[in-house]
Amino acid sequence: MRCEFCPMVSCYGPMELLRSARDVLISPVLGRHSDRRLLEAMASLEKPRPFDCTMEPLPWSAGTPFWFDHTADTGDGFNPKFAVASCLGQDLRIGGQQLNRGAVLILGGDQVYPTASRHEYQRRLVAPFRAVMPESVEPRPKLFAIPSNHDWYDSLVSFTRLFISRDRIGGWDVPQQRSYFALWLPYGWWLLGTDSQLASDIDKPQVDFFREVAREIDPSDRVILCNAEPDWIFANKYRGIDPEYTENNLKFLEEEVLGRRIAVFLAGDLHHYRRHECPEGRTQKITAGGGGAFLHPTHGSDVRVIEERGWRGKPPRRFEQRAAFPAEAESRRLTWLNLLLPYRNPTFGLLTAALYTMTAWASKAPIG
Repeated sequence: MRCEFCPMVSCYGPMELLRSARDVLISPVLGRHSDRRLLEAMASLEKPRPFDCTMEPLPWSAGTPFWFDHTADTGDGFNPKFAVASCLGQDLRIGGQQLNRGAVLILGGDQVYPTASRHEYQRRLVAPFRAVMPESVEPRPKLFAIPSNHDWYDSLVSFTRLFISRDRIGGWDVPQQRSYFALWLPYGWWLLGTDSQLASDIDKPQVDFFREVAREIDPSDRVILCNAEPDWIFANKYRGIDPEYTENNLKFLEEEVLGRRIAVFLAGDLHHYRRHECPEGRTQKITAGGGGAFLHPTHGSDVRVIEERGWRGKPPRRFEQRAAFPAEAESRRLTWLNLLLPYRNPTFGLLTAALYTMTAWASKAPIG
C-alpha cells in the first residue's frame, strides 16, 4: 500500500506562522457569518435522532466487556499518528492488563494541523489510518469525531467532507451525520460529543438535539460528555484574569439539559493527560490530548485543585487532581529543552533576532 509521508508541522517556521495567522484572523469572521452547524441542521429538518437515526443501543452481547477508544490532537506528522493509530487498531496488553480494541473510536478534536484542508486531512489522518487498518478488516469498528479550533479554520468544510459525507476511513465505519452526536452504549452508558465551534458556543439546534436525547436517557444511566476543550481547566486558570471566562456551555448541558447525569467529562486540546476527581468519586474530569502532537507542560499554573462555582444557587464542587502525565517534575525537566529552539529552528531564531535588533534600533533615544 502506498502512503504519502508527511513531516511534523513546523509550528515556528516563519511561513507556517504567517499562513496560520492569516487563517486564524479570518476564520472567526467566517465562522460567525456562515456557521456550518446551522447548514447541517437545515439540511436535516426531520426530528433529530442520535446514532444512525435510531434509538437502539449499540449491538453488544450481554456480559461481554465493552471498550471504546478516545484520542485527540492527532493531526501532526505521519510517524506519531501512525504510532497512535497502530495502538488504536489492535488489542494491547500493557502491564498484565488486557486492553481490547474499541468497538467505537472517538476523535476528540484537532484532527489536522495547522489549518484544515482536504489535502492535509488525507496526509495527516486518512493515510496513517489506512496503513494501520485497511478497509478489508472485519468486523469494522465505528468512528466518530468532534471538531476543535484547527478543524474549524476552514469553516468546517473539510471536516464535513471527511466525517459526514463518507462511509469509511480505513477499517473504521463512519456513520456520523452532524458535527455532534450521541451514542447509546451498553450497560446504561451514553456518550455525547459536542461541537463548540471557535467561540465555545453550543448553538440552538445542538441544544435541541441533546434535549431530545435526554428524554431517552434513563435516570439511572450515566453520561460521558466529550468536548473539544477542557473548560474546567481554563475557567480555573483564567478566572483571576478574565472573570467572564466560565464553563457556561458545559454547566448548561449538565444542569439544565442532562440533569447532572454526566459521570465523565472528556476533552483534548491540551497535549497531555490529567484526571480530576470529585472527592466522592462520582464524577471525573479528564484531559487527554496525547494523540501524537507536541507535548504541553503539566506544571506552571496550579490546577491541582479545581473549584467549580455553583450553578444558579446550587452548591459549588471541588475536584482534585488524581493523575497527570508527564509528572510535574518531568515536565519541568523537559521544559529546559526549549533553550535548544534556536538550534533546532535556526530560521525562526534568526528572524526574531533581526526583529529585536530592528525594534531596538528604531526605539533608541539619547539619555545624556
